[in-house]
Amino acid sequence: MGIALAELLINIINLYIFIIFAWVIASWLVSFGVINIRNPTARSIVSALERLVQPAVRPIQKIIPPMGGLDLSPIVLLFGLYFIQSWIVQIANGNFL
Repeated sequence: MGIALAELLINIINLYIFIIFAWVIASWLVSFGVINIRNPTARSIVSALERLVQPAVRPIQKIIPPMGGLDLSPIVLLFGLYFIQSWIVQIANGNFL
């Protein structure tokens, strides 16, 4: 795998990690009443973040359902993305195992 392709994939994963953190923080702010989703701008931002993250989180939620209002699926997704990043770096450096 070329180094340029590896860097591109790592940058895309980093962007997605940022989107996941933004989604988690936005969901907290909505649930605590800090963000009012009746505001069209806030609703569109939260909705866009949800549409970007939900397809990746939904299969994890089928395996690990939310427990007592605590959803662990974003944490599992982040661990998976960090694992993929380290795997890409190892392949780019020529270390397969």
